[in-house]
Amino acid sequence: MVRAIVLYEGAAPDAERYEQHVSQFADKVPGATFRHGAIFGAAFGEPKYKYYAEFEWADMDAFKAGTRSEQFAASGKDAMEMGIPFQVLFAEIS
Repeated sequence: MVRAIVLYEGAAPDAERYEQHVSQFADKVPGATFRHGAIFGAAFGEPKYKYYAEFEWADMDAFKAGTRSEQFAASGKDAMEMGIPFQVLFAEIS
């Protein structure tokens, strides 16, 4: 299993705008399951990140196909247009 983890810094996206992002872009990435939600706490202190999203693929081949797609690129571009800084990390889950 492979995941792309998206962490939004400082503020959560506007709920209505984010639903538009999900329905028009994130849910259309080939082979991926998309999940997201608010970050409500941290083990120590105030969390740096306020919102979490992830794409999940069954294996590395599906990940490569999904992240090379026009839909994945469009999702990233739309996320940048929301104006909230974010990081994207990739992890192989065993």
